[in-house]
Amino acid sequence: MDPVVIDAGSRLLKAGTAVPEQTPPVIIPTRMKRMVEEEQQQVDNASFEEVTVDPVVRGVIKDWDAMEDLLHYVLYTGLEWVEGNEGQILFTDPLSTPKAVREQLVQLMFETFNVSGFYASEQAVLSLYAVGRISGCTVDIGHGKIDIAPVLEGAVQHIASRRFEIGGIDLTTLLSGELSKSNPHVNISISDAETIKERFACCAEDEDAYRKIQHLNESEEHTLPDGQVIRIGRERYTVGEALFQPSILGLEAHGIVEQLVRSITTVSSEHHRQLLENTVLCGGITKMPGFEDRFQREALLSTSSIRPSLVKPPEYMPDGLTEYSAWIGGAILAKVVFPQNQHLTKGEYDETGPSIVHRKCF
Repeated sequence: MDPVVIDAGSRLLKAGTAVPEQTPPVIIPTRMKRMVEEEQQQVDNASFEEVTVDPVVRGVIKDWDAMEDLLHYVLYTGLEWVEGNEGQILFTDPLSTPKAVREQLVQLMFETFNVSGFYASEQAVLSLYAVGRISGCTVDIGHGKIDIAPVLEGAVQHIASRRFEIGGIDLTTLLSGELSKSNPHVNISISDAETIKERFACCAEDEDAYRKIQHLNESEEHTLPDGQVIRIGRERYTVGEALFQPSILGLEAHGIVEQLVRSITTVSSEHHRQLLENTVLCGGITKMPGFEDRFQREALLSTSSIRPSLVKPPEYMPDGLTEYSAWIGGAILAKVVFPQNQHLTKGEYDETGPSIVHRKCF
């Protein structure tokens, strides 16, 4: 049985057997509905209600009961595992995952799902593996966070890494607010705004172009699922611009390219070129029209004498590499780790306990 790779994000969970040249066969929302017992009910008169829960928040597992239910569905229904004949799993680790979370995850794998082998590796490293690199920088714009991570010889340079507690959901909320201002008589839900962002969001060429766009009145109509019609114009550029001008989100911070450049200052200068000239963009938001061009324009304006440059995915990799790079890199690594017995076994777990994950998986 081939090992399974799982990449559990704040919005989507990607899973499947380790086949590097394909996109993950199981892609489902991480958010789920669960039935919970209402509070202050008599035991003999219990009442249940349906609630929406997010097992993963800002990249970190928060609701373990929900995560267990989600993984059970993915493994035994989506991937057709058979109870009593469980296989091996490689999990992708977001940047700066707390030690307690890693330990609880490995405990869940061995004690609840009875896996025969386990490994975890950081998403930044895996995203570089997906494009054939072991050193470079990743800029990962997720649903709930932005991670910038320099990686040298397959090891994340944590002292130089940066995490920002903003992501796609914050950009969606921003877009929703902007659209509500220009369409005051229409109720625009976050779900509607998410769809509009995916379809219409784009990047201006530079700050001057963005300022000029703000004075234009060009727009087009879009019909919401409930039949309401709204107009979308300059708002579509706000999503991309906020990544390069965080002040739009009310943040006092440098734009994403300058953050990347500044992140490597604590790494030895002899590695700066190797890191910046092997920059990989991750996350669906980076696929918006104009984003890569704007990123490269901003790179020319950065304070660094070495300009960040983007690595193009190999032609043999699937089209969704930007969105699924951590999963694809995990599939590549799984083909090495498990056959060479570098993974964590049940025997090792039983002998040492959950803390062994920090020694075996890095």
